[in-house]
Amino acid sequence: IGTLCDICFSEKDYENAIKYYTEALELNPSNAIYYSNRSLAYLRTECYGYALADATKALEVDKNYIKGYYRRATSNMALGKFKAALKDYETVVRVRPNDKDARMKYQECNKIVKQKAFERAIASDETKKSVVDSLDIENMTIEDDYVGPKLEDSKVTLTFMKEMMDWFKDQKKLHRKCAYQILVQVKDVLSKLPSLVEITLKETEKITICGDTHGQYYDLLNIFKLNGLPSETNPYLFNGDFVDRGSFSVEVILTLFGFKLLYPDNFHLLRGNHETDNMNQMYGFEGEVKAKYTAQMFQLFSEVFQWLPLAQCINSKVLVMHGGLFSEDGVTLEDLRKIDRNRQPPDSGPMCDLLWSDPQPQNGRSISKRGVSCQFGPDVTERFLEQNKLDFIVRSHEVKAEGYEVTHSGKCITVFSAPNYCDQMGNKGAYIHLRGSDLKPEFHQFTAVPHPNVKPMAYANTLMQLGMM
Repeated sequence: IGTLCDICFSEKDYENAIKYYTEALELNPSNAIYYSNRSLAYLRTECYGYALADATKALEVDKNYIKGYYRRATSNMALGKFKAALKDYETVVRVRPNDKDARMKYQECNKIVKQKAFERAIASDETKKSVVDSLDIENMTIEDDYVGPKLEDSKVTLTFMKEMMDWFKDQKKLHRKCAYQILVQVKDVLSKLPSLVEITLKETEKITICGDTHGQYYDLLNIFKLNGLPSETNPYLFNGDFVDRGSFSVEVILTLFGFKLLYPDNFHLLRGNHETDNMNQMYGFEGEVKAKYTAQMFQLFSEVFQWLPLAQCINSKVLVMHGGLFSEDGVTLEDLRKIDRNRQPPDSGPMCDLLWSDPQPQNGRSISKRGVSCQFGPDVTERFLEQNKLDFIVRSHEVKAEGYEVTHSGKCITVFSAPNYCDQMGNKGAYIHLRGSDLKPEFHQFTAVPHPNVKPMAYANTLMQLGMM
């Protein structure tokens, strides 16, 4: 079994690695190495809750197994539980005082814990001002040697969008003044929207729903090539997780925000669990914005993300959200309308569930593999749809080999639009067409296109890069 698992790891087939380690643990339930290795496989498939449980189990079996502390620390980091991670790194450093890698991780984690404490202290200061108040965009000068796209009379036009997409394609940077103009304007547009956006498609109209794009800019361009540029007659809904992991997140998000400004009523964006500070700190977006622009600009992105709507209802029949349904029965569309979303998501409750939950094949609910929110079964979906007079839900949030998956007897559809996710999963991407006439989902698949040689996670926190080793 050990050999089979090694082969699975070398081929990045983590699902089968998990399967084989599970079989190995049935035969030998007191093997700390198996728990630790299965924990790594869960980390690679983003099942951080399961990864944490396995690392903890490895340490219960053998409290001197150092790798178990590493795995548990990485799981906690992935979940944004930095203090718990720090405790495990402390243990490793104490046992291995000469281990440079351990000391580096300890120091990096300690830095984050202190930074978080500082941020909390500032946040508790009631007079927290918006970055917008400290910007003087009008007086930012665009240098003579900048020959890239510029907004026309401070407005986004189709010509500007086409020029910007080509400029980004050549790995060039949009001038910071233009980036700030887009961010300030899109914040204004988003802040006027309700938490639950409701739209009506006429008989002859269709909308394209895309799932996670995760900073895969060249795959986003491919979607537009295959399916046409957004327009008033070609509306889109992008279902969250625009940033992190892929190393062209700035290009993806500025393109999406640009189209939101150009077609505010025909181009829709919903928040994902990665449009949040904790995720951006770990998985690359914060580092990328700081590398390409400034820390101040990241703060503004953070403010804008807080205004992204959480769900969208189409023709009062189809509900779209990034994650899924709720930890408790009885949630209504009216409850969603009332969510005060201008914040970092809480650890539980409807806002958290909309961003984080996942479907499961069996009835009922269970603890989430991610360590946040829950997993919900077909009966949960059925009751929710019945109570709210809906036909089905569309969600994203999970990589799928075919780019999409239909579960819960057709009532729960997953769509994921980042093909060959992280340059290693080998999955297809997909998008969905929904027509006003029948609201019957029509799936379109596509494969990854080449991109410049910048690896995924290039800007991620070093602890996440190293923790996955």
